[in-house]
Amino acid sequence: MPFHIVLVEPEIPQNAGNIARTCAATGSVLHLIHPLGFTLSEKHLKRAGLDYWDWVVIEEHASWPAFCRAYPRANCYYFSTKGKRLYTEPGYREGDFLIFGPETRGLPAAILEEAGDRVLRIPMRPGLRSLNLANSVALVLYEALRQSGFPGLV
Repeated sequence: MPFHIVLVEPEIPQNAGNIARTCAATGSVLHLIHPLGFTLSEKHLKRAGLDYWDWVVIEEHASWPAFCRAYPRANCYYFSTKGKRLYTEPGYREGDFLIFGPETRGLPAAILEEAGDRVLRIPMRPGLRSLNLANSVALVLYEALRQSGFPGLV
């Protein structure tokens, strides 16, 4: 089973394109939760994803509740600078859902509250807001893949 990358209301097409490329390279499914800050036909999105678009599975969801209804039993991890635990602490398994918020505001407080101890953070120097979304996704996804033995990758 592949990993699932979930972008909640992504805003920057270049980030989404880079993440789509990472999903294509790893066999991960990309979930886009609306509203999006761009259209799927936007040239910046297409350019960032290069010629990998035929290799990525993309699922669109009309809203966060729609996503939750589609995957009620999903094993989810949520990524935020507000997390108490490090992204390296859980034991990731194939099929897990890795959930990231919008670039300018992160995951909504209601989602983080519901997630509890499944909110994880990437360590960084104090006083900085966050890492780039595409970099964060790649970092976390490759840790999950490493823990899983890089299934299906050479």
